Amino acid sequence: MNGKRKKRSGAPAADSAAGPSRRSFLKLSATAMAAPLLLNTRPGDAAVWITTPQPVFPPSPPTRPWLEELPRAIVPVPPADALDPSAEAQPKFDDKEAGREPHQRFDEIIAALGGPTLYALTAKAVPWRFHPDLPAQTAWTYVSDDDDATLPSTIFAEYGHPIVCRFHNELPKDHMGFGSPVISTHLHNLHMSSGCDGYPADYYREDKAGPTLQDIGPNGGKGTFKDHFYPNVYAGYDDWRAEHGGGIGDPNEALGTLWFHDHTEDFTAPNVYRGLAGFYLLFDHIDSGNEADPSATALRLPSHPYDYPLAFGDKRFDPDGYLFWDEFHVEGVLGDKVTVNGKIEPVLRVDARKYRLRLLNTGPSRFYEFYLVDTRDRLQRFTYIANDGNLLPAPLLDQRRVRLAVAERADIVVDFARYPIGTELYLVNRLRQESTRKPKDVRAPGTRVLKFIVDRPPPRQDLSQVPATLRPLPDLPTAEELARLKVRRWEFDRKNGLWMVNGRLFDRHVPRARIKQGSAEIWELVGESGGWSHPIHLHLEEGRILSKSVDDVEVPIPPHERGRKDVFELDQTMTVKVLVRFRDFHGKYVMHCHNVIHEDHAMMVRWDVEVDQDA
Repeated sequence: MNGKRKKRSGAPAADSAAGPSRRSFLKLSATAMAAPLLLNTRPGDAAVWITTPQPVFPPSPPTRPWLEELPRAIVPVPPADALDPSAEAQPKFDDKEAGREPHQRFDEIIAALGGPTLYALTAKAVPWRFHPDLPAQTAWTYVSDDDDATLPSTIFAEYGHPIVCRFHNELPKDHMGFGSPVISTHLHNLHMSSGCDGYPADYYREDKAGPTLQDIGPNGGKGTFKDHFYPNVYAGYDDWRAEHGGGIGDPNEALGTLWFHDHTEDFTAPNVYRGLAGFYLLFDHIDSGNEADPSATALRLPSHPYDYPLAFGDKRFDPDGYLFWDEFHVEGVLGDKVTVNGKIEPVLRVDARKYRLRLLNTGPSRFYEFYLVDTRDRLQRFTYIANDGNLLPAPLLDQRRVRLAVAERADIVVDFARYPIGTELYLVNRLRQESTRKPKDVRAPGTRVLKFIVDRPPPRQDLSQVPATLRPLPDLPTAEELARLKVRRWEFDRKNGLWMVNGRLFDRHVPRARIKQGSAEIWELVGESGGWSHPIHLHLEEGRILSKSVDDVEVPIPPHERGRKDVFELDQTMTVKVLVRFRDFHGKYVMHCHNVIHEDHAMMVRWDVEVDQDA
């Protein structure tokens, strides 16, 4: 249905409009320029174009497939030096740190769990080659102090063991081209305090601070780094401790596959497009990251080096082979090349055994529907175990496809022991998409994006398994309890050429909802137009889909979406009702479309969790 659907009764609550400077910028970007213009860039840097409102982008240069190999195993980011929390993590120890509020519950949590481990990552420009047929150029990425540049970096973390992650900003201040050399890093979707969540206006560098940091800290909010406290406790920490007298929360609330990325206001899309993204894999006594774990509670899923994260991103290159972006067009750029961990059409050599593949769509705009095929395009089977980083209650067996909207994750287990040594397999995308607005249809044979070669027996016995039960879901409220919850309606639409929520643009200073900490609500996420698909992301907490409908007709919830999620795809005129809780932490958070071009053009809302003063 492409037409505008009739609004249901009941207008959305009044929300404050965005400020005049923000609105003026967006109106300029919506009407852009009358003719295309290429901005000058230095050799090796990415090209930036200002274009007409409906530009026709040139195709990327051709590339030959399967010329480069991904590393056989990822190398996790090592911890930095030991951290003295009294000297470094909670109070500022010098004036180089950007402004931040004191870490919520820091003293309480480290007293219960022990001092945090320090990780240090630096956002910087690095030499990179997306493909041997394209020129060397620069990418932006997070690099650990003693690590060569990789796309993406990966941290291994564990529930019950807090982390302080120190994000340095060494992006070039004299940067030319698209993107902005300031950062505000969001760990999607860890349960944590607002000051560490990567609020879009909390960006910083040595000589600049975002508008929501400018009154914080000794240096007016500016700084070369910022510490983020990741407590690694389960959501519902307070409720669990009140009921059980201790512990770190309900393990049924655990997350597994998380990712961190830049979230700078107005520049999330180009900064992530340049490479500012990484994985954060979180383990516990159930999903322990050790397939030889003797504990009766451990699932013994395939573990490192056979636990392999794969980040997919759509890219477009100019005729000279440099990364291309349109900074101003409100519909952005749809890439015609797919990178896998920063490489186009790479090869991954695998042992003949089970692998856990963690698939992530980093965007900015392309949706995927992946299939595993052999050289004759015959479909192969795999097991689907997790969606959006959350283990499902039970594995989905004999699967042949997995669909990913932007920012969605899917963990699958592929048993390469089923194939003779020398077998070649391909991960293909069969979901056609011709604009940033929405996917079109599924058509075989699709585009091959990653080649697997089963090239050797495993050097040791495969002890991994996929048990029949993975992780149970937390209990839902009863029907009577759900009926008493507050319902908020959020309409995602395009008005006057601009992306809006409830008819308004993002205002960094004004919350559109004030929510009592510890409460639960039902949020109706509504696609008001038939011309677009929006993957909607809620910060702080996972949600549970209660129902999905299209034009007021209820539709089934797919099996992989019946667990806990943090990205909810609104496919055109769809409404998704989601149960959301707001526990343990307070402050400012956001919800936004994770087609990050829409986010950068203000399809985002601020909402605040507030402490009950009477509690």
